[in-house]
Amino acid sequence: MLSGITLESIQSLVWSPPLLLFLCFVSVYFTVALKGLQLRYLGYSLKTALKREKADASTTGDITNFQALMTSLAAAIGTGNIAGVATALATGGMGSLFWMWVIALLGMILKYSEALLAVKYRIRNQKGEMSGGPMYYLARGLGWKGMALCFAIFGVFATLGTGNMVQVNSVADATGYLFDIPRVYTGIALAVITGVVLLGGVKSIGRVAEVFVPVMASLYLAGGLIIIFMNLDKVPETLAYILRCAFSGEAASGGFLGAGVSLTIQSGVARGIFSNEAGLGTSSIASAAAKTKEVGTQGMISMTSAFISTIIVCSVTGLVIGVTGVMGSLDPSTGQLLNGAPMAMKAFDSQLQGGGYVVSLGLIFFAYSTILGWAYYGEKCIEYIGGTKLILPYRLVYVLCMIPAATMELKSVWTIADITNGLMMIPNLLGLIALRKVIISETTRFCGKIKGRIARLSAEEKFSSLRRATLDNL
Repeated sequence: MLSGITLESIQSLVWSPPLLLFLCFVSVYFTVALKGLQLRYLGYSLKTALKREKADASTTGDITNFQALMTSLAAAIGTGNIAGVATALATGGMGSLFWMWVIALLGMILKYSEALLAVKYRIRNQKGEMSGGPMYYLARGLGWKGMALCFAIFGVFATLGTGNMVQVNSVADATGYLFDIPRVYTGIALAVITGVVLLGGVKSIGRVAEVFVPVMASLYLAGGLIIIFMNLDKVPETLAYILRCAFSGEAASGGFLGAGVSLTIQSGVARGIFSNEAGLGTSSIASAAAKTKEVGTQGMISMTSAFISTIIVCSVTGLVIGVTGVMGSLDPSTGQLLNGAPMAMKAFDSQLQGGGYVVSLGLIFFAYSTILGWAYYGEKCIEYIGGTKLILPYRLVYVLCMIPAATMELKSVWTIADITNGLMMIPNLLGLIALRKVIISETTRFCGKIKGRIARLSAEEKFSSLRRATLDNL
């Protein structure tokens, strides 16, 4: 078994400066090439994404656009938005939050590009369901079958690490911290509940996600925003401190771990990607199942998930930790420095009666939705490797892994998750760059349609206003 030092060495190698620079290069390239599309069309994308319109009969896909977004958010909004943010701040200081924001804004264009390609190159599998994602646009768009297979293999291991072990471990941490439930019992309970839902496939996951995600996110955000407004006078000071630490690598409050600039950036980028999946390509697997006629539509919808999961949800967690001053506090039961979910719980509990329960329940629901979303990603990866016959065995392994995951050490679990994410990102980013001409041409065509549609709506509104004014004057 690999020791913690060995795992950390692998993590440092995978998340070395070359990968971070390559990620930034690809993000900046598409931001420039697509003329800042993620900012220019953010309002349009949010409006389109949050509408629950029924797809017409001519559209191809398994689930609605909204269900695809909620499945993507279910996978993205997880422990990374609570425990992940706290872990990033504990490791890299408050400045890590700034780099999470940066990677989210840049990552939005990656999520757009990934979803666009996933819909363009998707296929129907033996069951008549849509299958798509990086392995398909690498193989069908570029003929890189070996690279596609590598992504699928990395994807299977990533789903077991990022989508499974991290989530289960954090839930076990939360239930043990607040309710004193033995960790192994939590693992068993999650395994049983997850197994039941997974039997229904992507349609079952989509139906659960479209109800589950909006409710759980709203409750958590409400609790966090109440605390922020209670400490509104501390927000400017906290924001200034975040910016200062982002470029100075200043140690966290009390100097409790300390962080150089490189560690601050690494922590922020790694946890930012963990919270929104930008660059990993995984969320495009859900996008490929959406009922849509336009590849650009799903691209626009997909990029909003990075904005929601990181810019909104992670910011609330980070600001609550910042304004409450819990950085550097000790766990009264162990005497060790608070990290992960317990740090977030203490921050909420210090200002809001029952705040720890808000975090605990939010963590449990977030993690469970992530478990479902990533299970679907893993199914599609294993399907690409060996066909639909391997889906049932994969589900069994996925569910059984939850039991030992609940009892593992937190630091080892997060390290494994970072390693698998980094390995998955490499072939995906190479594929995006190689297919850049396809992305640019499809975007140019789609944006032309959007402009025409907006112009028509504007003309109709002007005519309607003129008509009302004329009638009023008669």
